[in-house]
Amino acid sequence: MAPQSSYRPEVQGLRALAVLMVVTYHIWFGRVSGGVDVFLLISAFLLTLSFVRKVEAGRALDLGRYWLRQFKRLLPPVAVVLIGTLTATALFVPQSRWTDILSQSWSSLLYFQNWVLAAESVDYYAADHSTASPLQHFWSLSIQGQVFLLWPLLFAASAFLARTCRIRFRRVVLAVFGAVFIASLSFSVLETYGNQAHAYFDTRTRLWEFALGTLLALALPYLKLPRGLRVAAGWLGLAAMLSVGFLLDVQGQFPGYVALCPLLAAALVILAGQTGSRIGADRLLSWKPLMRLGDMSYALYLWHWPVLVIYLIWRGRQEVGPLGGTAIIGLSLILAYLTTKLVERPLRSSDWVNRTSLRAVGVIAVCLAVVAAPLAGWQQGLRLQAEHLAEQAIKENPGARVLLADFDDVSSGQAQPIPAPSMMNQEWGGLPGDCTEYGDGPTDPLLAKRCMSTEPVTDPEKTILVVGDSHTEQWLGAIEPMAENHDYRVVALLLGGCSFGAYSESRGPACNDFNSAVLDYALELKPDAVVAMATAAQSADAADLPVAGLPEASELLRQEGIPVVGVRDNPRYDFDVLECAETHGAVSAECSAEVSEKLSNPGTVVSYFDSLPGVELVDMTDMICPGGNCVPLVGNVYVYMDSNHLTTTYTSSMADEFDRRFHAALGW
Repeated sequence: MAPQSSYRPEVQGLRALAVLMVVTYHIWFGRVSGGVDVFLLISAFLLTLSFVRKVEAGRALDLGRYWLRQFKRLLPPVAVVLIGTLTATALFVPQSRWTDILSQSWSSLLYFQNWVLAAESVDYYAADHSTASPLQHFWSLSIQGQVFLLWPLLFAASAFLARTCRIRFRRVVLAVFGAVFIASLSFSVLETYGNQAHAYFDTRTRLWEFALGTLLALALPYLKLPRGLRVAAGWLGLAAMLSVGFLLDVQGQFPGYVALCPLLAAALVILAGQTGSRIGADRLLSWKPLMRLGDMSYALYLWHWPVLVIYLIWRGRQEVGPLGGTAIIGLSLILAYLTTKLVERPLRSSDWVNRTSLRAVGVIAVCLAVVAAPLAGWQQGLRLQAEHLAEQAIKENPGARVLLADFDDVSSGQAQPIPAPSMMNQEWGGLPGDCTEYGDGPTDPLLAKRCMSTEPVTDPEKTILVVGDSHTEQWLGAIEPMAENHDYRVVALLLGGCSFGAYSESRGPACNDFNSAVLDYALELKPDAVVAMATAAQSADAADLPVAGLPEASELLRQEGIPVVGVRDNPRYDFDVLECAETHGAVSAECSAEVSEKLSNPGTVVSYFDSLPGVELVDMTDMICPGGNCVPLVGNVYVYMDSNHLTTTYTSSMADEFDRRFHAALGW
């Protein structure tokens, strides 16, 4: 992806094929190709050739100058693509996605996108309400940027050790990067097995891929094969590299040892080198159109993903057909060509820019400022808009309060709905305190890091334990004000995607372990009540079935005199309700549904829980679907933040009625 100064024709062609793999697999096949891994190897291979030549020629590495030159090349195309993506976001992307894209623009610009995605990949709440970001592909560029800082330091350290200990430089480099290869590959295998979603974006699990490129560069002078074998190696490597994405689940199995497949395939091609044979793979790789594509491979990689994702968002689709895919590739090629010709190449070859380091610093500073200024201004504008909407909310955005019999509507009818779609990432429920204030917080590490509580209350009237998944969490918007009104203490133990109940084979091991620890803690804490989800709705069926394991868990609690308040689940959809409302309007029939199309017969649910001692059902369906019609907007407040979660703003507007039904259920 990133251009390098060392030039080998067959490697340039290999880079072109790698970018074609990435683009076509993404656009036409909806798969990950392994082409990015090839890029990583090539980057380290070329970087190593350059640094080894410098040291062995007795020249100074001059790391500061190297870094300036490298980021002066990398940042201008990045700035162009980010500005283009932000412009397209403003024109074609629903506001509900703006905040995430703006946040990822910073991490893309500053080369830590991979760490953001690594955190989100194991964060249920981040992954649950978002689709692919148009900047997601910057993860690999971020890793490359980090390695471009680290690798020269390792070469400088190797050169210092070689001089100090009077050892051949290549031997020291071999030892240093061999150690990096072994340590990183070992960590990558373990992390991929235990936490693959995080490992995929973790810099540490990818260092061995760069190290392999370095080791290949060191070994290449000593790997002398007959021309016939090199011809065979070239074609074998190409065939293996091009087929990896079809034969292996790259996204699901990488970057563990399975990633050796495309890397060793690319290494065979590099090992084959320039064979001089009419039937060698290098003849294809040195083909002029492929070489020209290699010249603009960096820009093509930068452009293809945002063009694809924004097209899908604009058209409301999940995939593109052959015609649409061809158009996306064509547009990406045009943008890549213009970016390379008008931005990347002129700055790379400009005598004026390259004359002093200060001018290179200036180019980098301008690139950062060109993106940072509008980005910061846009974010500040969204914050001010959210503050303005919050100030008028009591009068203009009553939410579920409009459904109460004694409600007096004094709104103007002209205000914007809340929460602002661009602020939806702040709509997850939460509590302001930790669980250490009373000295009886959970000590189990599984629970301690996931424990929240209300602010300390002197001699609280009652203690309520809230447990379960994100569908329980959304009700904190109603539970917290109820607790404040009655001087209750609330403790919340929540794990995304993990409904509360006794052991069930339908849950994964992590969830079962978490629930077991929660149950033990509840029996130790002895709260006055436990709040959990009673049912789990389905997105495609008119059913909300009782949560698995809840009867068994509630019976254990009942025996200790602890009642369970089971909240009936809200309807779920197979589309994003908020985006639908933004696209088609909040009153559109396309975004609404009859409650009978989404949930079980209420009589069946009530009858089941009436027969289940220890569980008191609280059903707020009539406040979510007034008159039996589930709509995106009630009382000028968005009901849903995505396809299945209620906004905390809306559940907060149900606080008074939730309070009444909660106490009625328990007889308090």
